[in-house]
This record gives sequence, C-alpha cells and structure tokens, in this order.
Amino acid sequence: MATVLFCPVTFNLAETTRMIQVARAMDPAHRILFMGYEDDYVGLIRDAGFDHRSCTPVLTSQEREQLIAFDQGKTLKTPLTEAFVGARVDVERGLIRELGAAAVVTGSNLTSYISARAEHVPLFYPVPFALTEPQVRQARHLFLVGGRGRLSRFADRLATAAFRWIYTKAPLAPRAFAKVATANGVPPLRTVASLITADRNLLTEMPWELEDFTLPDGFERVGPIFAHIDAPLPEIVEQLAAAPEPLVYLGLGSSANRKLAVAAARALGELPVNVVAPIAHYLEPDDVLPPNVHVTELLPAHRLGGLVDAAVLHGGQGTVQTACATGIPFVGMGLQPEQTWHVRMCEKRGHAIAVAPRRVGSPEFLDAVRRVLSDPGIRAVAQDVQRAYADADGAAASARIIEAAL
Repeated sequence: MATVLFCPVTFNLAETTRMIQVARAMDPAHRILFMGYEDDYVGLIRDAGFDHRSCTPVLTSQEREQLIAFDQGKTLKTPLTEAFVGARVDVERGLIRELGAAAVVTGSNLTSYISARAEHVPLFYPVPFALTEPQVRQARHLFLVGGRGRLSRFADRLATAAFRWIYTKAPLAPRAFAKVATANGVPPLRTVASLITADRNLLTEMPWELEDFTLPDGFERVGPIFAHIDAPLPEIVEQLAAAPEPLVYLGLGSSANRKLAVAAARALGELPVNVVAPIAHYLEPDDVLPPNVHVTELLPAHRLGGLVDAAVLHGGQGTVQTACATGIPFVGMGLQPEQTWHVRMCEKRGHAIAVAPRRVGSPEFLDAVRRVLSDPGIRAVAQDVQRAYADADGAAASARIIEAAL
C-alpha cells in the first residue's frame, strides 16, 4: 500500500480536524503521516492515533495572525519571506522523498502547493467552497459589505467585482512564492487564487450549497467534513441539559478573539438560558462572565444533538456543519467573507440567522437568539437538514478519491 502525507496548518482547529477525519477514512493498510510546524492542535492528531512530524521554521503568534488574515482575504501582506518559504519547501520536499509519499493532502499550508508539485506528487485539498477560485469568479455577492438594504447590496456587488479581479487576475501573490516555485522547477504562483488551488480540490459542501455554480476541472463535491473529537462530554453539559432553562452552545472555533468571546458570553448572560462555552482558550484569568455561562475546554460538539437547544457560532464551516448534522438551529456571526457565506447559506435555507459581529450584545442579537430558540419553523428546517446530513460523509468520499489516484 501507499504512504500519504497530511500537511494541515496545525494552529487552525477546523483544518486540523478536517484532515484527521479524512485520514481516519483511509484504508488502514496505507501508511499515514502528519507533518506541521506549529503545535497548537498536534495533540488532537496524536490522540486520533496518527504519527506527527514537527518541523521548522515556525511562525510567531503575530505572524500567524497575519497569515490567517491573508487566508481570509483581509490583507495581501504575509510574513512569508523568500528565505522562509524556501526553507519550508526544502523541508517538505525532503520529507516526501524520505517517506516515498504517493500523495499529499493539505489545507492552507501554502508551501505544499510548491513542494508536492516539485516532487511530482498529486496534491489534494479538502476545502470549503467559499473563497475558492470558482466561487469568487461566479458569486455575485461575497458579503464583503455588511447590511441588507439595497445600497449595501449594491456596494457589495462593487466590492465583490473588485475583489474578484484582485483574487483571480492580479499578480499579487507574494513574490517569494513565484521565486521559490521557479527555483524548484514549478510554474510560478502569481495570483492569490493560485496559491490555494490544488490538483484535486474536494469541496466539503452539501449539494444545495453549489446550486447555480459550475465547477471547473479539478473541483468536485465530496460533502461535509467536521470534527469528531475523541473526548467525553463534560459532566456539566448533561447537568445543564436536564435543567428547565434552554441550553445554548457558544462555539467560536480558533479564528475568533477574546473581545468577541467575552462580548458574546456577557450578552447571553442577559437571557434566561444556560450556556456551555468552549472558549477557555480566549479568556484571561481576570475575565468575569455571567453565572449562567459555563466555560469549558474544547469539547466533542458532534455529541451535542438532543442536548443543546440552539447555538451561537462564529461561522467557521466546521462549527456550522456540526450544528447542521446535530439539528441545532443557530445564530451565526461570520468574522470574514468565508464564514459569512456559510452562515448566509444556512439562513437562506431557513435554520439560522446571520448577525454581524459588531451587533453582538444589541437587541438585534438577543432577538435572534430568542427566535432560534422559539421559532418552530426554524427548528423544523434544522431537523430536515440533520436528516440530509445523515447520508453525507465527505471524509469517506475524499478518501475514495485519494485512494483511486494512488
């Protein structure tokens, strides 16, 4: 059998867990190895039973924040110098050769797009549709401008058109990638879109989320992939679920921030609900939250179905898909265009309400939470979506595609 190398950005929770799910779905006869640079979520990889190779050079916390902003389309600046990119490509090429890897599965680890091609190894990318090249080329609205009125929609159309040109046509990829690619015998990566387009792009979406879009060669739908963390539910969750008050799940993934976490928790403290909030990684020791907000570490959110009445989410695809799969209606606060897209698609279907992050704590936010808790129509759609998810397995579909290529 073959060796497959997984290269997630290991300080990104959703990306790391997505890779774990695909690796789990592979035939166990294959040799699976993970590699990465930062160590934030390496424990999840090892807990899932996979070997991980820690590599250098490593990004500082400030450089990570800048890279996340670049990945989310918020800036064209990156901390990735020619020396840094070249060093990582050398490490990855050496590891591919050492292992005799027959395929590389990556996320937004940008140097994979050079190293795998330089070694003539097929590159697979399980990825949300939002902010891929075909989505940016074809979408009329990318939700770059907030608001719902005619003026806001018109402004968003203009902003979307400008972003489309910048993303797909302008030669604005960091020069380091073009230089290092050329030095490694790979066609230079000049546009932002080319930096994150693999040989096989496996779209982690439900069918209705791709309606009205045409997929080019190299893009195919596989279905949802979200975390299944190997851990028991904290005892407090069962206790709160048995209480007479509704239970709300506050999930902010790994791309939110302390300010939003505290604001959302304090806003939910104004409602007659209990809240379970795995936001400990955002808080500081002197943060004081309302007594009805129960803070935990990361928990297995895929086991919350039937226990939680509603959720408040940051809009990352992993948290959104977990809510969909468990039948939990939610309020979504997209922190960037990809996340806003996920929330708006669910809102369009009828089982979520989108609220801008800046509105957290406002009457609009509180009314949205009350509505997802009480509206039977929203709950009925959430249950319909849950039934559709029961037959979807993007990890297994991805594994079949990778293994067929092997």
